[in-house]
Amino acid sequence: MALTPDDVVTKQFQHVRFKEGFDPDEVDDFLDEIVVEWRKTIAENEELKAKLAAYESGEAPAAETSETSEAPEPVVAEVPAAAPAPAPAETDAAPAAQSAGIIELAQRLHDEHVAEGKAQRDQLISEAQAQAASIVAEAEKQGREERARLEKERTTLEGRITELRNFERDYRSQLRSYIEGQLRDLDTAGSSSGSTPVSAIGL
Repeated sequence: MALTPDDVVTKQFQHVRFKEGFDPDEVDDFLDEIVVEWRKTIAENEELKAKLAAYESGEAPAAETSETSEAPEPVVAEVPAAAPAPAPAETDAAPAAQSAGIIELAQRLHDEHVAEGKAQRDQLISEAQAQAASIVAEAEKQGREERARLEKERTTLEGRITELRNFERDYRSQLRSYIEGQLRDLDTAGSSSGSTPVSAIGL
């Protein structure tokens, strides 16, 4: 299907957020200029076609009249009418070429815009992947450091617990020895008191 100015006017491009690219307003203004020139070219083209049709429709009676009035020389009568014919064709080809150039320019602008959008998309994806990898690596590093710190604390706590258990064992042993010594002293004192004569204690 042929491209028309209305196709350019109604064309909608996808907006890309957080990315660099062409200014949408500049693109719209430029496309509006293209549409104006394109419509002007189409109007000129239609006008030229109408003039060519009117010229061709007015050519036949002149040829018939020349044939009847100048029967001996029919070739000479046809030459003036047929000679200007290539000029309208060349004039008609110029607007068509201009229209093709405008269409090609609009298509190239669109392709460049899309290509740049894809390049920016790929760049953002690459940057996001690199950032994600950096975040994961940093998290793993922090995790290793935290595990090492907890392991060190666990070793320190286990050593402290061992010390406390040894202290408890020694304390219990010393306390037991002390109590047993006190009991032995009481037994010895009791035995000594039981063998003392009554007169010795003042009774």
